[in-house]
Amino acid sequence: MELFTPDFGLIFWMFVAFAVLFFVLWKFAWPVILKNVDSRADLIDKGVEYAQNAKLQLDNARQQAEEYVAEARRQQADMMRDADRIKTQIIEEARSAAQVEAQKVMDSAKVQIQQQQKEAEKQFRNQVSEFALDIAEKVVKNQMADKQAQTKLVNSLLDEIESKN
Repeated sequence: MELFTPDFGLIFWMFVAFAVLFFVLWKFAWPVILKNVDSRADLIDKGVEYAQNAKLQLDNARQQAEEYVAEARRQQADMMRDADRIKTQIIEEARSAAQVEAQKVMDSAKVQIQQQQKEAEKQFRNQVSEFALDIAEKVVKNQMADKQAQTKLVNSLLDEIESKN
């Protein structure tokens, strides 16, 4: 039974050993252990804070990227609308210029046709006049060959002049 009932000396020395060990641990080991636990807790807190900051930055970066993509899409749509408007404007300007140029060509052609027509009429009149003069000359020569015909022609011309006045 001595195992279950310890001796007073044993208890005393166990208590002294425990007190010395507790004092040494409390004086030297416990501050180091607490310091390491605190630094580890600080490190973990900083890691959590860093992770939260990184998550916030990542969320902000995603949001900014989405805004940039949306802005780029808006700008692309604006550019496409502007390009389409400019294309339509260029086509309309080209069409108008072509119509103006075609009208100029047609006007020029009309003027040339009118000039050529006048020139042809003038040449026709000249030729008709020449033919008429040739014919008149030949007729007059034939009629003037005898004196009686000459007198008759002069009298008829004088009668025409008198009837006009």
